[in-house]
Amino acid sequence: MKKGNSSIINRIAFIGNYLPRQCGIATFTTDLCEAVAAQYSDTTCIALPVNDIDGGYAYPSRVRFELTEKDIESYLRAADFLNINNVDLVCVQFEYGIFGGKVGSHILSLLRELRMPIVTTLHTILKDPDPDQKRVLEEVAALSDRLVVMSERGLEFLHDIYNVSKKKIDLIPHGIPDVPFVDPSFNKDLFGVEGKTVLLSFGLLSASKGIETVISAMPEIVARYPDCVYMIVGATHPHVIKNEGETYRLSLQWLAEQKGVAGNVIFYNRFVSLEELVEFIGAADIYITPYLNEAQITSGTLAYTIGAGKAVISTPYWYAQEILSNGRGALFPFRDHKALADQVIILLDNESERQAMRKRAYVYGRTMIWSEVAQRYMESFERARVEKRSYIPPGFIAKALDKFPGELPPLKLNHLDNLTDYTGILQHSLFTVPNYSHGYTTDDNARALLVSILLDKLGSHKSFGFASRYLAFLGFAFNDKTKRFRNFMDYQRNWLEDKGSDDSHGRALWALGTALNHSNALVLKGLASWLFEQSLSAILLTSSPRAWAFALIGIDEYLQKFAGDRRASQVRDELAGRLLTLYKNNRSEDWRWYEKELSYCNAALPHALLICGESIYNKEMSDAGLESLSWLADLQRSKAGHFVPIGSNGFYQKDGIRARFDQQPVEAQAMVSACLEAFRITDDKRWNKEARRAFEWFLGRNDLNLSLYDPTTGGCRDGLHSDRLNENQGAESTLAFLQSLLELRLAEQSHLSMEALLK
Repeated sequence: MKKGNSSIINRIAFIGNYLPRQCGIATFTTDLCEAVAAQYSDTTCIALPVNDIDGGYAYPSRVRFELTEKDIESYLRAADFLNINNVDLVCVQFEYGIFGGKVGSHILSLLRELRMPIVTTLHTILKDPDPDQKRVLEEVAALSDRLVVMSERGLEFLHDIYNVSKKKIDLIPHGIPDVPFVDPSFNKDLFGVEGKTVLLSFGLLSASKGIETVISAMPEIVARYPDCVYMIVGATHPHVIKNEGETYRLSLQWLAEQKGVAGNVIFYNRFVSLEELVEFIGAADIYITPYLNEAQITSGTLAYTIGAGKAVISTPYWYAQEILSNGRGALFPFRDHKALADQVIILLDNESERQAMRKRAYVYGRTMIWSEVAQRYMESFERARVEKRSYIPPGFIAKALDKFPGELPPLKLNHLDNLTDYTGILQHSLFTVPNYSHGYTTDDNARALLVSILLDKLGSHKSFGFASRYLAFLGFAFNDKTKRFRNFMDYQRNWLEDKGSDDSHGRALWALGTALNHSNALVLKGLASWLFEQSLSAILLTSSPRAWAFALIGIDEYLQKFAGDRRASQVRDELAGRLLTLYKNNRSEDWRWYEKELSYCNAALPHALLICGESIYNKEMSDAGLESLSWLADLQRSKAGHFVPIGSNGFYQKDGIRARFDQQPVEAQAMVSACLEAFRITDDKRWNKEARRAFEWFLGRNDLNLSLYDPTTGGCRDGLHSDRLNENQGAESTLAFLQSLLELRLAEQSHLSMEALLK
């Protein structure tokens, strides 16, 4: 970095919340941006805050572009804005909760498109992230040129849990205002507490702050120091207000009355300015952070009070353990009001020790003042600029919005839970309520087993419970005498047939093969293997091309794991040959299909032929699969560009009239699965686009512009009629949506992983 207050980085954009929005990230982003601007007068600093309310906030002029939290297109527009406005570097404040999408994933859409260096400050680094949290943070790290953490523990977590090289990480402390070391009595008259001993906690109020622990400690403290007061400074968090109102604050007031210390507890229910906050801190004899959870990697409130030279007592969350070490503060166990009272009394009884603690904290805090922190950040920025591997190509043109894929909706399993009982998944529902009168089917339980295996691949903790139940159903459905699966079972668990449909047999093989290839639960594989082996040969006796296709997809999954199984290979070759023969016999220039009719789950046929062409190395099969899938994709695309599946109210006979309605979710799912397979095999982006087109049908990009996906339940409505939705949310439709969503998620992860490997 150049010496003094100059830098060769001319224009920096800061992305995060921004004042006057009331939250810690907003305060931090604003302070950092202003500190860098103050230290480097030749550098232009702009801000891009995230709005969580309609209309945003009354931002200062430094804010140049506003993102809408839940609108992914605003993130894409922001990327274009940054790319075309000569921004030299972007500094992101990352916290899962401030960005839209599942665990903040919308920010990835922005970062992927940026052409300048990115430095990201991580405000949360979880020790035990769920799969989505881990994936998002790992991609944020991969897209960033440098990462900033505020504690040693954060650095270790980032390296050990998220596999980030320590060479990429800068440890820079949380910034604090530069305030003098003052006697607490100096400011007490400002708040009417002169002559009293003041305990202080501040910050946006929520149940995680543990304020009740301090109030519970007050009776013992007041018994020894009757003039002691506890000041609680800060408004209730806006999101808490929105969802719960002032319930938590009222509970604290009632607790103070119950404990007999209402006269010793003072609430200052307002979001205070920095100047007011400094005055409150100055008036405190002891500052307390009684947080309830150890998983906090940083704390602005604690940093501020250390920097002001306060005597601090805290619960041992991660940041407190680190910053209060070496005598800079005292710790007490979580929720232990007795231990807290003892610590307060010890410090108040020992004036010399309290003053020594204050001085140690103040000296330590000199390295954390914003002017010092701004210089450390600029050093990180310039390292990122030097290390940046790719630069804006000459003649770069911002991408239009139609070039960006849409963000996938969050995964919600409520309705899957609702439809599943101890037997398996029920077939139908009345609106969202399970319909017992129609019982269960092997068809749906095979679909459900397949979905549960996809959940397993994504790391869902619920996958085993689902998979075990659905596999048990298939085990019960299998008739050892006929070597076939029964399909229909009533609610009283009576089978209604000895042999089910061809399609249900094929779907069972698809699910079993997928389970044997991908399930991480070894305890399930014994039954799955036995069922697959026992039922495999019977598929050769079926006559349904769709049953063959379902089975072929499952056999391909199985052979990926057990390539040496000669019998499975023989069955695959026989069924694939039948499909190819059907295609050759029925294909014409204007009808590139396997039969004289397009009916249901149509895309499964080219899907099966495609994968067989690749695994058998049969070009004729591959060509037929691609040709028929391409013809089907064109046929099922409206003039407006959206997906229009073949309607089930009459289907489509060759040379006949095509049925437009009723449109079924299984058609969209079959198309998503087939197109993703085509994309994997050919790497032709057209197929990824076709998969997205079919998936968007669920979300409302269809003939009626109505969403079949129900975000309140996670279920899917049963179909699209000519004038309305079918409001029932049965198993087939819900599983079709979930399978499509999960396959798209897995494909997206696979593609991003491949891109990372190629870098």
